[in-house]
Amino acid sequence: MDKEKTFETIKDIMVSEFKFALDSINPENNLHDDLELDSLDMVDFILALNDQLGKKFEPSQFKEAKTVQGLIDIISKS
Repeated sequence: MDKEKTFETIKDIMVSEFKFALDSINPENNLHDDLELDSLDMVDFILALNDQLGKKFEPSQFKEAKTVQGLIDIISKS
């Protein structure tokens, strides 16, 4: 999956699952500091991602992701 499509998928999930405004999500957002996502939120994100993409991502794959760009990089590589 290319990085732009991956970013759009992440934004869709952030809006639908966490009620963020679409224009408030950018690649530089820190997942914890800017978006205030905790470990349970990340599990919910990964479950939604699995449903939307039809893939099986594990939480451990995202352990190093600190920003939205980090998520984009991990997802687009798989």
